[in-house]
Amino acid sequence: MYPLVRLVKDMVLHFKDPALPILGTHVSTHRCWPQDLDIYMEMNNGRILTILDLGRTILARRVGLLNVISKNRWALTMAGASVRYRKRIKPFVKFKVHSRCVGWDDKFFYLDQSIWIGDECAVQALYRSALTDKHGIVRPGRLFRAMGYEGTRPDLPPWAQNWIDAEATRPWPPQQAADLSTV
Repeated sequence: MYPLVRLVKDMVLHFKDPALPILGTHVSTHRCWPQDLDIYMEMNNGRILTILDLGRTILARRVGLLNVISKNRWALTMAGASVRYRKRIKPFVKFKVHSRCVGWDDKFFYLDQSIWIGDECAVQALYRSALTDKHGIVRPGRLFRAMGYEGTRPDLPPWAQNWIDAEATRPWPPQQAADLSTV
């Protein structure tokens, strides 16, 4: 189940936070609760992705994206992700989520999120995101015109561009695995 209580908590906690620039970083604080655990007594990897979703939602509000989306009847969607899990998040551990946009291309936005326990990074994710309307993808240029943003597109970090380039070689749709039951 989606953690609606956490979402409301974050909306209330960050309601008066100042607006962020398009490439600004939103930081939120969370705790690993018993309902977040898997059978290994650590935060479930799916729950981690949901916590990151909360960070992206507040980031979208703080950069002014949610208002523009609502006004234009657009929607946000995820088009890809690469996640690194490096440290277990144990019960009751307090952690911070850092969420930021690192850039965009002609179709997608690229978001970097990380979870920190003290000074140690536990999880890092790179997301490819898009805005959509009833006709398909809403190009970043159209969004920025609606937002009144006149800045230039930043160069993507090399590690993000490398991921984008690697993803372009991946076949779509993927090949289906052979039915192993007939072997």
